[in-house]
Amino acid sequence: MRGATTSNSIVAEAHARSDGHVVRSSGPTIALKRAKGRLLPHVESYYLFRWDGEGELERSERIDLGHIRFLIHGEGEMTFPDGHIEALKPIMVAGPGTAAATYRMRGPVLCFGVVLRAIGWKALIGIPAHKVTDHIIDGEKLFCERAPRLLEQLRDMTQLDEMISAIAPQLIMRQEEVKPVPDAHFPFLEAVREWAASEDPTIDALYATIEVTSGLGERQVQRLCLEYFGGPPTKLKRKFRAIRAAMQIFQGAPISDVVGPFADQSHMINEVKHFTGHTPTTLRGNVDPALALTLQNEGFHFLPEVFPEPVDLRAA
Repeated sequence: MRGATTSNSIVAEAHARSDGHVVRSSGPTIALKRAKGRLLPHVESYYLFRWDGEGELERSERIDLGHIRFLIHGEGEMTFPDGHIEALKPIMVAGPGTAAATYRMRGPVLCFGVVLRAIGWKALIGIPAHKVTDHIIDGEKLFCERAPRLLEQLRDMTQLDEMISAIAPQLIMRQEEVKPVPDAHFPFLEAVREWAASEDPTIDALYATIEVTSGLGERQVQRLCLEYFGGPPTKLKRKFRAIRAAMQIFQGAPISDVVGPFADQSHMINEVKHFTGHTPTTLRGNVDPALALTLQNEGFHFLPEVFPEPVDLRAA
């Protein structure tokens, strides 16, 4: 599932036409707003997922860096890549994924989410990301005695803006409770952003850049990648490459323009499906609203090249 100068909304059965526009039909909806102000270095965006239907809703969820979610109405569970199932919680932290997962929800559903950047995982969650990949954490522990009151507030709200206003002070307070990000890590994070934006990133290039900018060796880079992103550089390369390809395909690029960084077309198809839960064909057909929104450059900033503005990672 998937702040604020712009807002986007898209519905569940959305799909991209050859001209890149989105066709809308009835189903779940998702609205999104980018973060701004004090939380911008840590929070990418906020979203509100709504489904007024009854019965069950089942969809794939692409890999991501981590979310804080508030399940205001509804219930369900997540099935992770290894097949294990975890129940959704009223307040939950979704750790970074290793591959696409599947969620099944019983409606009606209203879910408010906070999309974290890598630095936000460190600054707000404070748990090494690789220790909670493909897992849901009980998010009530983040807010301690404030959690019941926060849930009560959100259950009285229906609009994304008012939910953002309610959660922002709590996240700022959380920032002050967690050990700050070390200054030495900022050049590392910047280097990973730039590396991920390159057309065909090589791991040797990442190591070389970080050694020059921060003096960190390969083992230190590997450790920090696990801590911030939930996986080693080899896994990150695959993730970034697959998501970039999925974005291009969704937006109408021909397969011949996408396949370059992969061994061949079959390799590209398998990697895109592994990390998004969709093949190139289904990416151009009916997809989940959150996935559709994240595959539009203007609506999601997973890769550094589509960040909406320079971000001062040291900003408080």
